Amino acid sequence: MKALVIGATGATGKDLVGLLLEDPNYTRVVTFVRRPGGTVHPKLTEVLTDFGKLEEVSGEINGDVLFSCLGTTLKTAGSKENQEHIDYEIPAKFAEVARANGVTRTVLLSAYGASPTSNVFYSRLKGRLEEHIKSLAFGQFIIFRPGLLLRKNTDRPGERISASILGFLNTIGLARKFRPLPTSVLAEKLAIAPKVLANGTQIIELDKIWKVK
Repeated sequence: MKALVIGATGATGKDLVGLLLEDPNYTRVVTFVRRPGGTVHPKLTEVLTDFGKLEEVSGEINGDVLFSCLGTTLKTAGSKENQEHIDYEIPAKFAEVARANGVTRTVLLSAYGASPTSNVFYSRLKGRLEEHIKSLAFGQFIIFRPGLLLRKNTDRPGERISASILGFLNTIGLARKFRPLPTSVLAEKLAIAPKVLANGTQIIELDKIWKVK
């Protein structure tokens, strides 16, 4: 299979690309990045991309499965408008181009609580994106909705504190549903999903992600 990846420079995206390159089921891996990532591999093609001008790389957006891992935080984005551009507009347009080019499968990294009617801005963005991609009628559309992610060497204090609290609750048998998920584990499940899950729309909630195999 030929895999397409957006969000390849994020924590989960990096782990995912590494796994796809090692997996013999994926014969080519194409990442769409703003700048070179430094990885050299015979199966890897990096397409330098201005995400505001996808028409310039539209011919490269073809393959068997699209992995959509693009996302940011409001703090990093600087404004709700910028976050909407990164978390909704870019992946929505990318999915449109991929579908028009004959891509039949897509795997979306969404978030726990995603809903187009949510009162939470971030959850609403993710919900809107899910609904938009669903409307494109991919033959296989897999949505992952993880909760707290454990990133290697994270620099986010809130993430470290939340992970510690949830970790403690897990040890005493509480909040098992919300146990923190390492990005390496999430990436493994993303890579496996198109090979083992059925066609149609599949929503994998945070407590089910561990069971994908």
